[in-house]
Amino acid sequence: MRYSDDIIEEVRMKNDIVDVVSQYVKLTRKGSSYFGLCPFHNEKTPSFSVTPSKQMYYCFGCGAGGNVFNFIMEYENFTFGEALQHLADRAGVQLPRMEYSREAKEKAERKALLLEINKKAAQYFYYQLRRENGRTAYQYLKGRGLTEETMKSFGLGYSDKYSDDLYRYLKQQKYSDELLKESGLFNVDERRGMYDKFWNRVIFPIMDVNNRVIGFGGRVMGEGKPKYLNSPETPIFDKGRNLYGLNVARTTRKNHLIVCEGYMDVISMHQAGFTNAVASLGTALTSGHASLLKRYTQEVLLLYDSDEAGIRAALRGIPILREAGVNSRVVDLKPYKDPDEFIKNLGADAFEERLDQAMDSFLFRVAVGERNYPMEDPQGQNRFFDHCAGLLLELEDELERNLYIEAIVKKYQTRCHIESADLRKRVNTLAMKGTRSENRPPVKALSAPEKRKPESAGKKAQKLMLTWLVTYPEIFKTVEQYIGPEDFTEPLYREVADMLFAQRKEGTVNPAKLLNAFTDSEQQREVASLFNASIHLETAEEQNRAFGDAVLRIKEESLAYKNKNWDPSDLKGLQELIKAKKELEELGRKRQELHISFE
Repeated sequence: MRYSDDIIEEVRMKNDIVDVVSQYVKLTRKGSSYFGLCPFHNEKTPSFSVTPSKQMYYCFGCGAGGNVFNFIMEYENFTFGEALQHLADRAGVQLPRMEYSREAKEKAERKALLLEINKKAAQYFYYQLRRENGRTAYQYLKGRGLTEETMKSFGLGYSDKYSDDLYRYLKQQKYSDELLKESGLFNVDERRGMYDKFWNRVIFPIMDVNNRVIGFGGRVMGEGKPKYLNSPETPIFDKGRNLYGLNVARTTRKNHLIVCEGYMDVISMHQAGFTNAVASLGTALTSGHASLLKRYTQEVLLLYDSDEAGIRAALRGIPILREAGVNSRVVDLKPYKDPDEFIKNLGADAFEERLDQAMDSFLFRVAVGERNYPMEDPQGQNRFFDHCAGLLLELEDELERNLYIEAIVKKYQTRCHIESADLRKRVNTLAMKGTRSENRPPVKALSAPEKRKPESAGKKAQKLMLTWLVTYPEIFKTVEQYIGPEDFTEPLYREVADMLFAQRKEGTVNPAKLLNAFTDSEQQREVASLFNASIHLETAEEQNRAFGDAVLRIKEESLAYKNKNWDPSDLKGLQELIKAKKELEELGRKRQELHISFE
């Protein structure tokens, strides 16, 4: 449901951005703004600013920025609708009720009942762990080094030895057998009827990102099988689209998430302070997991057991993450098998060092591939570099391929006497022949890496002008004598300028309200940066010079753009171009008269 602009703006206005951000970040007032440590990347010197007059935040370190909706969406990893509901609840604003079809309403009610059953089951398991019957399970967890606080934080529990224990408890709560069966907490057969799926097991409640219990994992006490048992797929539990521990890890201030193998890995890492750890739920990493991770981070550290199975799991996960647009690195835990063992033997500081030393995932694939070839003889080396060329062909970005060619050559140059040109030629030859991968995308021939173009002077001038118009709206009277929205040649800047000039006509310049129109997170960041461009100006003379430079640059860019896109058959357009050129020349002669005040 799309709420009206009036409702959205009412919610925004009733949630002062300083008040909201202060709940998450310690802010200190400096002049007209507030500053603190950015919650979206690690930093030691505050570069995160919140400006009451704009009702916006902006980080000069990582570029995160926007209004109060954007902040909640970024910090809590909410959708816009979720952020709107959260802030409406906070401000006591009643959002219009959505109208559901009968079928949709019944589905929503059934889902709510299943969540309710899971919540009660989690509470029951939690209670059982602390009874006499749960002593063995409690001692097991204590023996694994878990504190009472950690057990409580993860809601760990115990399912009793009686196979109808939970069933009898929930039947007392008046739930139907049909609903209980659908919850995934029970098995059914003709002889025994309905009985508990989990019994005599330590219980790990599985929560979604909104902290709702959606399923369970159970570790058997004793020699029973299977050792670990998970809830089946249900209307509220999809193993391929949920990750254990993500409800906590999503709010981490780290710039990456750690993906490991199991419940105990996640719990022991969180207890040691690494609260950005998650695990898949008894399945290999899927594209659904990768898409979910993409919502919360740009980089993942893969931390599987250091045996062959762990290496295979990492190799399977790397291309899946890449396909989703998530960078990855691989952590080496040797000589220890898993993070729990590593931390217990070497401690958290040593573990942090290992994370920092995590290997680039592409180079990890190269290193693992090396094991399959006899590198002591020329044929083995030749086949290995064929393998490397095949991996390089998977990279669509030419600059990225060039960088990895240089990295591979640097590693093997001394031992194998290979040069960059040799490997580049091998990649080009393989690209011309085609490869065994049927769906591999076509690859351009490789050339030397290109440098990224710096931001143009015209683009900088347009950004600076938009910042001035928002920060000092009283200068509109002067600016509109020379510049209109049509003079902003960057499409996004033009859209923003149109909205600002329209707001000006209505009487109030409101950048935070303007941001409501942008739902794409990258656009939100870029628009926020438009309102936070900076240039150091001390004297009135410097202000006037900077203003004059910006006006002339914007007009020059505007004229060049119009000239480039002019249709030669448009005589009226030609007359307008000639007129604009004369006006620009006149403006250049009168630039000393361009005065501005930022008071």
